[in-house]
Amino acid sequence: MSISINNLSKNFGQFQALTPLDLQIQDGEMIGLLGPSGSGKTTLLRIIAGLENANSGSILFGERDVTQLHVRERHVGFVFQNYALFRHMTIEDNVAFGLRVMDKAQRPSAQEVTKRVAHLLEVVQLGHLAKRYPEQLSGGQKQRISLARALATRPEVLLLDEPFGALDSKVRKELRRWLRSLHDEMKFTSVFVTHDQDEAMELSDRVVVMSNGRIEQVDTPTQLFAQPNSQFVFNFLGNVNVFKSQWDGKKQWSNDQAWVIPHDKKEFQQNGQLFVRSHELTLSDKASPQINLPAKIMSVSPVGAEVRVEVAPIGWQADDFWEITLSHQHFDPNKIKRGEDVFLIPHAGYFFPEGSDTPYQLTWPFLEKDTVMFEI
Repeated sequence: MSISINNLSKNFGQFQALTPLDLQIQDGEMIGLLGPSGSGKTTLLRIIAGLENANSGSILFGERDVTQLHVRERHVGFVFQNYALFRHMTIEDNVAFGLRVMDKAQRPSAQEVTKRVAHLLEVVQLGHLAKRYPEQLSGGQKQRISLARALATRPEVLLLDEPFGALDSKVRKELRRWLRSLHDEMKFTSVFVTHDQDEAMELSDRVVVMSNGRIEQVDTPTQLFAQPNSQFVFNFLGNVNVFKSQWDGKKQWSNDQAWVIPHDKKEFQQNGQLFVRSHELTLSDKASPQINLPAKIMSVSPVGAEVRVEVAPIGWQADDFWEITLSHQHFDPNKIKRGEDVFLIPHAGYFFPEGSDTPYQLTWPFLEKDTVMFEI
């Protein structure tokens, strides 16, 4: 079932939760609504569900206008963060609940209810727990039951509000993988809310990045990471270091004792900000002829498959420490350690001219031959 959202807005008193926005969701897509608290993502989800009314605009499920329809008439499934299971009911009764309270004309027979519940419990791999009660299940199992209950009525659209927010990181990862596999198998249209970037990138066919009630960008995870269209999206989608640059009118950006020579293109010959991701930096024991960014190592933290190095700029201004992520292969604890002075060497970056939200991408392919890196 496709979803068409047109010129949708929502106010709570004087507060505008959603500015007029448009969004087209294709049949069978899994869409992630991603953004910080207060960005409007949950409000948008609740309006799609019919739990909130919009102040303007329309919502179509396929060709059907559902804008004024009650939540019961929209035929959506909803999965909440806190599971919302009935503690006094068994697992199979929880899954069957939505079917048993349907209008008599639409309600399946008792035999069909039993059959459908048993099938869904097998789909979520919890058929052996049918007679248990919610307090006897783990958090991950409860969320699977919530999903089975939402799917029991065969909704046209499945909506999920921070579905894994109450779970630990290992269980979240397992459930994300399982939900994506289930979605691909059953081919339902789904929209989920999250503030977790990894979750959005891993699950979504497309990600909708929201801020202050607006849609900042809609794109596939790959395109969103490769081509962020604003400073907000760039900042929100990862560890970003910012160099506040002043054009000297000749050849370089400067920031007190630090300087960078950009590409010889007109769009770079102005003041602005250079955004550099943490994995697109490395460390050197001396400045490059093209880049001079001196810093002192403040911390070194091995985290999984990478090593995160935090540095403080020396002689130039930054709003925060810079972060560099290195592979273990390119990390030498005898040379890269707390208190050492180093030089930061970016290989790529995005430049935002002063007063503009349009980025220009640039790389420094000449650095490898001009810069002596630490001997690892």
